[in-house]
Amino acid sequence: MVKVYHDEDVDLSAIASEMMGVIGYGNQGRAQALSMRESGLRVLVGCIRDETWDRAEKDGFKVLSVEEAAERGDCVFMLIPDEVQSEVHERQVLPHLTPGKALVFAHGYNIHYGFITPPGNVDVILVAPMMIGAAMRELFLRGSGAPTLVGVHQDATGRAWKRALAIAKALGATKAGAVESSFREETELDHFGEQVVAPAITRLLILSFEVLVEAGYTPEAAALELYASGEASEVMKAMAEVGLFKQLSLHSQTSQYGTLSRAPRIMPDGVKDVMMKTLEEIQTGVFAREWEMERRAGYPVFKKLKQRAFDHPINEVEQRIRELVRRPQPKAV
Repeated sequence: MVKVYHDEDVDLSAIASEMMGVIGYGNQGRAQALSMRESGLRVLVGCIRDETWDRAEKDGFKVLSVEEAAERGDCVFMLIPDEVQSEVHERQVLPHLTPGKALVFAHGYNIHYGFITPPGNVDVILVAPMMIGAAMRELFLRGSGAPTLVGVHQDATGRAWKRALAIAKALGATKAGAVESSFREETELDHFGEQVVAPAITRLLILSFEVLVEAGYTPEAAALELYASGEASEVMKAMAEVGLFKQLSLHSQTSQYGTLSRAPRIMPDGVKDVMMKTLEEIQTGVFAREWEMERRAGYPVFKKLKQRAFDHPINEVEQRIRELVRRPQPKAV
């Protein structure tokens, strides 16, 4: 059975006297820095001088260069994009990782695939919220938290697990559940979702949109029916809260029969072979090496793929929907 920790299992005192040095103030950096500070921890931010620096100052943080934050932080959080972490670690963080510090990651990518090799005298910790930063922050403000995977790659001090769990608690994760995991498991599961589940959903929506428009349906009505109304996100939310199949009871019997009877036709079992091939590329590092080569080349394929995506006519339809359909404004977090 998987081990899950909750509030009553964790003591914040493990890091109460330590300084949290958050490197990066983007999606995860801002959410984590704010939540840890509001949990009573000492937090400073390290980033480059851009709009994130200004935002961190506006939020009331002491903002320093990456080098200074790495030097002053007892727990140094690598909350910058995966593809730049290795270089930043080597040049700006590593020289300041003195014995007894902790290097904290929200994603296991660079440790798991060996792009970062920390010194042997520091703790290497994984605290990976299973939620985007803005949503994690909103859950924290509501007195809740996001389920979070927690792992230890290197325990140099003998306190790595206590530190990891205390950080998870400061983020609100133990209100939902901090799940014991590993850098390998978190990385490979995360990539499977990104490279199998997300592409399957996106591709299915695009092909469905094209089929419906070619069949003469109004593009706006088609997009709204497929996802743009927000109903699909509510269904996914119900799957998480009620259960993948149990949530079917929230729909009409006509809907339930249509879903259950047509599922094997739309997604036949043979697709599992493609899924397994993709998983093998994740496990063996094929994808990681491909992405690293893409970065070194200046992202030529990535740029073409993004351009092709934004050239699709569904983008114009979405813009018209935004102009026609009134939606509640999101709350500031």
